[in-house]
Amino acid sequence: MLLKIQNLKTYYTLRREHGRTPTVKAVDDVTLAVDAGEILGLVGESGCGKSTLARSIVRLTAVSAGSILFDGRDLTALRAGELQKARTGVQMVFQDPYASLNPRMTVFDALAEPLLVHGLADKSHLPEHVAELMTRVGLEPQMMRKFPHEFSGGQRQRIAIARALAVKPKLLIADEPVSALDVSIQAQILNLLTGLCRDMNMAMLFISHDLSVVQHIADRVAVMYLGRIMETGPTETLFQQPLHPYTKTLMRAIPLPDPAQERTREPIEIEGELPSPVDPPPGCPFHTRCPIAINACRDAVPALAAHGEQHAACIQI
Repeated sequence: MLLKIQNLKTYYTLRREHGRTPTVKAVDDVTLAVDAGEILGLVGESGCGKSTLARSIVRLTAVSAGSILFDGRDLTALRAGELQKARTGVQMVFQDPYASLNPRMTVFDALAEPLLVHGLADKSHLPEHVAELMTRVGLEPQMMRKFPHEFSGGQRQRIAIARALAVKPKLLIADEPVSALDVSIQAQILNLLTGLCRDMNMAMLFISHDLSVVQHIADRVAVMYLGRIMETGPTETLFQQPLHPYTKTLMRAIPLPDPAQERTREPIEIEGELPSPVDPPPGCPFHTRCPIAINACRDAVPALAAHGEQHAACIQI
């Protein structure tokens, strides 16, 4: 197992108001695993904690409890120097490529920096290493002396991917990597990511709110709601036979290309709004909207139970 997350919690303490100190449970007792070479899709509504989970894995956000075992080492127990070395194995691609690139650094400087920091190349061979990285992501090496503002959105995301690949990671975390791009460019970036994972035997945690994208790219899918995992399973199984009411709701939100089929679909059964993460309901966070909730769901979070090979969902289903 390349990445194994156990009972991970990431809480934020807000400013004290009216005699109380609110706590946001952005990630609440999450357990996940990613095998070497596997692509795991993570889906859920905006604000459910997907990005916080990603940032917690690479330790850009401090975790409150739990463990993150990567390649046999607990990243939560590493000091700064040890963590810097461990990060060569896990890299992250962010949603907005322009914000994640330094506007004052050329492409050459941006791609050369991780090579120099981690001692992976000497200065005399930097141009050829940078040229190789640019070629790998579909960019012309002649453009390496340009600045980020001279590139399109899709090209900037390719630069960000190349920067992540510079240290030859075993795991790539892609946090909404195509949502800021034009639809015509999204497929190109998705095909690039899947091709890189296959060619480099690299695993990927792919985060998205677009289920059709996840269906195209992922081997397995985990569904997140208000900081918790609701259901996990192989992509084909999850899309054909979703079990959890929340997963079914997400699936029904995907428009069908055939208008006749779209009109005959069962209506979405979930009602109500997403509760505030500052004041979540007790017990299962979904019980206030769940059509199959029982009294026990109001008191404690039901465990995930096996529903076939590699398929897990609420034990009450």
